[in-house]
Amino acid sequence: MLGVLANVATVIAGSILGLIFNKGIPANVAAAMMKCLGFCSAYVGISGMISDNAHALVIILSMVIGTLIGILINIDKWLNVGAEKIGSKFKKAADGEHSIAEGFVSASLLFCVGAMTVVGSLQAGLNGDNSLLYTKAVLDFISSMLFASTLGFGVILSAFTVIIIQGGIVLLANVIAPVLSTAVIDNMTVCGSIMIFALGLNLIGVTKTKIANMLPAVFIPIALYPLFTALL
Repeated sequence: MLGVLANVATVIAGSILGLIFNKGIPANVAAAMMKCLGFCSAYVGISGMISDNAHALVIILSMVIGTLIGILINIDKWLNVGAEKIGSKFKKAADGEHSIAEGFVSASLLFCVGAMTVVGSLQAGLNGDNSLLYTKAVLDFISSMLFASTLGFGVILSAFTVIIIQGGIVLLANVIAPVLSTAVIDNMTVCGSIMIFALGLNLIGVTKTKIANMLPAVFIPIALYPLFTALL
């Protein structure tokens, strides 16, 4: 779990630094940084969508089924309700243009969706190799600092998502490793990358997609891809 704890620590540290820097950033600079983060997120999303092992039909069905589940549960609503409760306790930190939920969801997507999260956590759980998670921790430190400086307090809360998802994979590595083949991970990564691309469009201001309602789509390929290959 050392790699996971290191990642959590860098997210918290980067977020705190970002919040400190945010106080001295002029509005026009903050707006420009937001656009920059949006374009960078879109680039990360597009890069992650390119995979030789991903199957278009699996991706489409996963996104459709996952989004329908998210809408039925209304994940976006519950996240915002939770964020409002947290915001009432940290009113000063919550004040600003961007909601706590927006920062939380955006950062959680960036930090927890992708092959590095899954593969790094599996390596740590199966053979104690934390090297990939340490590398991810460094990258997340920089990202959390940039995101917190523009999206605010919600970014630091994504540390809970990191420890739950990455920690869960580490602890359950021996159980879930057989079902997380390279192809399944690639399909999960593509679904997540589509959301990161959508996040980029939101940050730029092109769309206002409720990305939280799409989150279940990341997990659908775990069941759908084996079923799909069995039917072929």
